[in-house]
Amino acid sequence: MDTIRHRWITIDGIETFYREAGPSDGPVVLLPHGYPSSSFEFRNLMPALVDRWRTLAPDLPGFGYSDAPEDFAYTFDGYSEFLRRFTEVLELSEYVIYLHDYGSQFGLRLAISAPERVRGLIVQNGDIYEDQHGPKYAPLKRFWNNPTEQGKAELAEAVSEAGFRNEFLGELPDDLVDRISPDLWRLAWTVTDTPQRRANLVNLLADQRHTVAWFAEQQAYLREHRPPTLIVWGRHDGYMPDGAAMAYHRDHPDAELHILDGGHWLLETHLGEVVTLMRDFLTRILDQ
Repeated sequence: MDTIRHRWITIDGIETFYREAGPSDGPVVLLPHGYPSSSFEFRNLMPALVDRWRTLAPDLPGFGYSDAPEDFAYTFDGYSEFLRRFTEVLELSEYVIYLHDYGSQFGLRLAISAPERVRGLIVQNGDIYEDQHGPKYAPLKRFWNNPTEQGKAELAEAVSEAGFRNEFLGELPDDLVDRISPDLWRLAWTVTDTPQRRANLVNLLADQRHTVAWFAEQQAYLREHRPPTLIVWGRHDGYMPDGAAMAYHRDHPDAELHILDGGHWLLETHLGEVVTLMRDFLTRILDQ
């Protein structure tokens, strides 16, 4: 049980790669990844929880080692439904959900669809507050406000190795940059660099404008259900500065809040701090 298992499963005809660690009968921690990463995002976190918790991290279609079928809907609706089907096929009855980046959208929609299955949430730089969007959203919002083919072509420029590098290094202070491994963007680009996969990600970026309509319902879910929640946030985030973490806390004042001196990818720069907070949180909520 002390290693990550690398597995494949077919979900609605899609050959899907996922990583699993921990005891098969342990409480489940579900780890949907962000853009432009894959389950590789959680390669260091999973071994740190292996003694007590069953962690599951799928590669979503078109990311990592999973298939990229032509008939899949490369939209936030499509990915949210896929995550739900992943939990059904693996027969997961309860879970804690890690909400980060795009994975926060997929995970929150899963929570809304079956709140009785959610044992807790871990929120790490995943946005549901438009008024807290940072300056890095400006290129996306230009497209949202004027969704033309030319605008979509501009989004396509970000689906590149240089664009991926910027996603991972972002606005990090100089003293943290050397904690980010080049493997993150180089490996992600290696498995993405086909015409079809690049087009799929451009479509997903273009579809992001439709997530805003979900924000009010996601905020209401937090206010009404108030699942046990840990908010652990990196303040140096051009998309989601620490005001977004405070917005979560306003809607869910019972949540535990920690703002760290990192950026969007805390598992790369502040793994030890995140693991300590997660282990304490999971022990408290799952041992009740």
